[in-house]
Amino acid sequence: MYLHLGENVAVNSKSIVAMIDLENSTVSRLTKEFLKNAQQSGRVVNVSAELPKSAVVCENKGKSEVFISQISTATLQKRAGKTEGTA
Repeated sequence: MYLHLGENVAVNSKSIVAMIDLENSTVSRLTKEFLKNAQQSGRVVNVSAELPKSAVVCENKGKSEVFISQISTATLQKRAGKTEGTA
């Protein structure tokens, strides 16, 4: 199953490692550091020009990518049919 993250981007739901609520977790030093490192290494894909609400971390063939989306983690979870497991 694929999960639509916004714009024309969808990811395989089996590749999702984490969904991070950016509205609440960006105050964490570890979250900031993780996102900064991902950005510097070119692993961040911004799928919207709007205010970001979530970061979806995906892993494929041992490589991770972080998708920044304007869609909230609650909405993404509903789309994926999940009710637990966000970071």
